[in-house]
Amino acid sequence: MSAYHAATPGQPYPPILLATTKRDDRVHPGHARKMAAKLQALGYPAYFYEPGAGGHGYGKNNRERAAFIALGTNFLRSAIGWQADGVR
Repeated sequence: MSAYHAATPGQPYPPILLATTKRDDRVHPGHARKMAAKLQALGYPAYFYEPGAGGHGYGKNNRERAAFIALGTNFLRSAIGWQADGVR
């Protein structure tokens, strides 16, 4: 099943964060770029993140992995409208 080919206008898609790296040696970053562009063209809230470093995983070191996990966590919190007590 191709998510790219199945994407159509007027569907109840939630916000999405597509992430890749410029140096992924297993999945070409063009796939994520193309999917993000299609969803945005269809009017969906699609966000895209592509750091220059990294590979097929989250990053080349713990700092990059932590930043990537924080990005995903913050995106999820924003998408569901959740804020921690005392954080505004």
